[in-house]
Amino acid sequence: MKKQTLIHTLIYGLCGGVLIVVLRLIEFRFLVVEHSLEIYGGLIALLFAALGIWLGLKLTRKEEVVVVKEVPVPSSQPFALNEERLKLLGITRRELEILELMAQGMSNREIADKLFVSENTVKTHSSRLFDKLSAKRRTQAVQIGKEMGLIP
Repeated sequence: MKKQTLIHTLIYGLCGGVLIVVLRLIEFRFLVVEHSLEIYGGLIALLFAALGIWLGLKLTRKEEVVVVKEVPVPSSQPFALNEERLKLLGITRRELEILELMAQGMSNREIADKLFVSENTVKTHSSRLFDKLSAKRRTQAVQIGKEMGLIP
């Protein structure tokens, strides 16, 4: 951490030095002499604003946390569909069939071919299924379906 701070300090100082050299090289008498205080003040304000933004982003960055949740699956008993939950959510047989095929890792096109429907029909059923399960992605829908006892 100290090495990074030293490097950032050196870069900060080098940038300041470069700015001063650039101003001296392109010094227009009227602009620099008449408005030097405003130019230097503006450059310093710009430099500190950029430094403040960078430092704020660096200090408030949140580390990504990956949460893995294991779903216990009873292996001793055969799978029994939770009919009550199915009716409560209003999931149709076709939507349940599409959820089962999603759980097998099939794409929308593969599901459409297997069920002899169009890909748009599969997308429509999937969208309704996601709404009913409050899922945003296929994997989330499959996980919720397993937790609720809708698919094995």
